[in-house]
Parts: sequence; structure tokens; C-alpha cells
Amino acid sequence: MEKRQIGSSELKSSILGLGCMSLGRDEKKAQAIIEAALEGGITYFDTADLYDFGVNEEIVGKSLKHVRDEVVIATKVGNRWEEGKEGWQWDPSKSYITEQVKSSLKRLQVDYIDLYQLHGGTLDDPIDETIEAFEQLKKEGYIREYGISSIRPNVIKEYAEKSSIVSNMMQYSLLDRRPEEQALPILNENNISVITRGPLAKGILTEKLLSKVSDSVKEDGYLHYTFEALEYTLETLYERFSSMRTMNELALKFNAANPAVASIITGASSPDQIKRNIEAISGDPLSEEEYELLRELTNNKGYAEHRL
Repeated sequence: MEKRQIGSSELKSSILGLGCMSLGRDEKKAQAIIEAALEGGITYFDTADLYDFGVNEEIVGKSLKHVRDEVVIATKVGNRWEEGKEGWQWDPSKSYITEQVKSSLKRLQVDYIDLYQLHGGTLDDPIDETIEAFEQLKKEGYIREYGISSIRPNVIKEYAEKSSIVSNMMQYSLLDRRPEEQALPILNENNISVITRGPLAKGILTEKLLSKVSDSVKEDGYLHYTFEALEYTLETLYERFSSMRTMNELALKFNAANPAVASIITGASSPDQIKRNIEAISGDPLSEEEYELLRELTNNKGYAEHRL
């Protein structure tokens, strides 16, 4: 599988990564999914201290122990569970970040984290203090590199200008091209890679199309698409491309066509699902004509919210 450099760092990631949030608590099942990912060439595994109260990190760490030096382990920090674990609060403070990294290291059973990411962020945060925390952890060897996970252009701009982040994780797909307005140009200018999530748009951009969408999508549509517009767009995509490529393939390769993208994160609830995604990303990339046609058939409405 193709590998890409993450920002200006020495980290290299498989173009397809595994989002581990959906692995669940069944250790045997989770390990089978991770093994299928490894067999297919995936080297990027994304988790967070928030997922399953840290159990997700434990399962990921245990499952990757035998290939530790061959993979990129990425986790996130910033969401702090409240006492009783019935909810969480946002905490980007230096004290919390430098304290929590040690808990993640223990759960993952590793000596260092390859990519430590801030799990969100707003302009109201003590950004200088947050950056100081990550820089300290990098200097002390607890982490190799750090990044953020934000869809807010103004927050991304602050970190791009003030920090040495190498990546930003954000939602990006054929049906959600909002990052093209401001975020992608900012990241490109600063040699910061994009780690994309949600490339299949909650399963809409798969062979199932709209057959299993939620009632809320039927009533309210998806992002800036009404349900009727969504139906029309998907039908048009299917008519123009179905003889050449699957919907999964179109979706994943659309993201891969952007050189700023270092890895495309998809979740999986079974080994077969991750194998299908591996198959979809493999083979010939989109031609320039295919890429431009996809851009023409989908729309890029800008951010109406989440700017701050």
C-alpha cells in the first residue's frame, strides 16, 4: 500500500488508516480486524483516550505490540471524563495534557506515542499553553510528533502559525468539501498534512447508497444537501462511474487525490469491511478527468458555522 510522509516529520503513513473507535470491547474481534488491516498494508492506527474509557487504547496497544516499530500509533487528548464517567469536559490545559499522556502510554503499552493529537479546540483555549505542553512532551521523548483534530479554519490557522504541528485530522469527503475553502490552503502553505475522517459520509458513499440511512438524514438531509439533492447527486455519480469504479473506490480515491492528505481514516466493525476498503483504495488512482468530474458533480458550500 502507498505510504505518505506526515507533514515535515519522519513519520510515514499508509494512505488508508484504521479508525479504532468502532472496534468495541470484544478483544478477539478487535484483534481480528487489526490483523486484517495489517495484512492489507495498513500502518496507521488511530485511537483516543476518550474511546471506551481508555479500553480502546488498551486493545490497540496489545494488538500492535508485535509490530510496534512498523506502525504509526496515533491517539488524542483533551476530553476529560467527569467523575462517574457520565460525561466529559474539554480540558486543553498543559497540566492535563502532560499528565494524561502517561496514562495513554501505560494503556497502549508503549514507550512513546508516534502522533499525539489535540482532540478538538476553540479560539477560547489557552493555545500557547497547549502548544507548550506538546512541545515539552516531544522534547522529553514521550511523543514523536503532535497534531490537532479540528474543523475550525481559524483554530487551524492559529496552530499553523504558532506551533510545529505536522497534521490536522478533519472530516473530508465528496459530500463534505468544506475544508477546501480555507483549511486545506492553510495546511498546504505550512506543509501540514491532513488526516481525513468520514470519507464514506456515514456509509452514504458506499454501494448501499441511501438504503440504510438514518431517519434524520431522510428528514433533514446531510450537511448542506437536502435528501432530494442527495438522491440526485448519488444517482448521477452512480450513472457516470458505476461501470468503472465502486462508490467506495470513488470516495476513498477522491481523498487520496489531494496531495495534502497523508492518510484516510475509515472505521471497521469486521475484517471483511476493512478488506473491502483496502481493495477500494488499491489499484489505479483517479485520472485528472475523473477527479474534475467528481468536483463538478458535487458542491463545495463553505462553513456556515464552526469557524471559531
